Amino acid sequence: MRKFDYSFLKNTLLPINLLGITNTIAELKALEQVRKNDFQKIFTKLESIAKVQSVKGSNAIENIITTDKRIEEIVNHSSAPLNHNEQEIAGYRDALNAIHNGFENIAIDEQNIINLHSLMLSYTETGGGKYKTSDNLILEIDQDGNRKIRFVPTKADETQASMQQLIYAFIDANNDCGINKLLLIPCFILDFLCIHPFSDGNGRMSRLLSLLLLYKAGFDAGKYISFEEQINKNKNSYYESLRRSSENWENNTNDYLPFIENFIFTLLICYKELDKRFAVINSKNVSKRERIEQTILNSLLPLSKREINYVLPDVSTTTIEIVVSQMLKQEKIKKIGTFKNAKYIKIQ
Repeated sequence: MRKFDYSFLKNTLLPINLLGITNTIAELKALEQVRKNDFQKIFTKLESIAKVQSVKGSNAIENIITTDKRIEEIVNHSSAPLNHNEQEIAGYRDALNAIHNGFENIAIDEQNIINLHSLMLSYTETGGGKYKTSDNLILEIDQDGNRKIRFVPTKADETQASMQQLIYAFIDANNDCGINKLLLIPCFILDFLCIHPFSDGNGRMSRLLSLLLLYKAGFDAGKYISFEEQINKNKNSYYESLRRSSENWENNTNDYLPFIENFIFTLLICYKELDKRFAVINSKNVSKRERIEQTILNSLLPLSKREINYVLPDVSTTTIEIVVSQMLKQEKIKKIGTFKNAKYIKIQ
């Protein structure tokens, strides 16, 4: 059975590229904390937008999809799920909300991971909250369309013991001040994925656990810029890093570094995107017109005039209407919906 021991991370010297990334993350993290003190309303709005994008992105990676309108309705609790895909989406929404609203009180233990899985699949017929009962394989499809085994996860009868050992190893390492949390978290996530403890939902669970661990470690950019959507946008590189780091995992000779690099780079993107949006939204060196334009052009989702006004509370509704009308004429943005339900987004 796989052995879990993260002591190799103690006092590890980072490759020069990762050192630069972690330093940048630390700088942007500090800047985010300063901004939160003055602009809490804006962060609240960004969080509501990111939740929709996270639910959409994490499920899309697993080909669980519906329309943007339906996702927004489900995330905002304005409509019940109508089919299996929407049940999966509603479950992810509830699990994500649990993390957003109470991550401080969710300990990293076996029961909480099981409970989170149960919540994520609570709308489906099979439900969740139970470890797999049969062995499984991790497959991939080669360029000729042939399915082949990538690696063999933990056997079903060893799953609980493996999960317990994984958690013990994480807690021990997490309490060690000589171990960098930004190295430890992706190692834990990779090992979780390689154990593959559940018969369904392991990928989505890994992304929920990523957020939970990052938030508990003080890295919460994923609350405001969807971490899952960044993975979805770059899923080829994500899967390649997963493939490389899981090679020889069952023999305890795998290399965590490719997955660590991808994970930390994804977090960096979240912090940079947050900084980009926030710098534009609140800069005193640009005009209100420019702030409105950049708010729409940088948005992850279509925005209504009311939502723009919420993000830019010092800008009048009249000014927003004038700028939106001009942007439509200049074909910088397109209109989605009509009348009071109209929203606007950048033309790709």
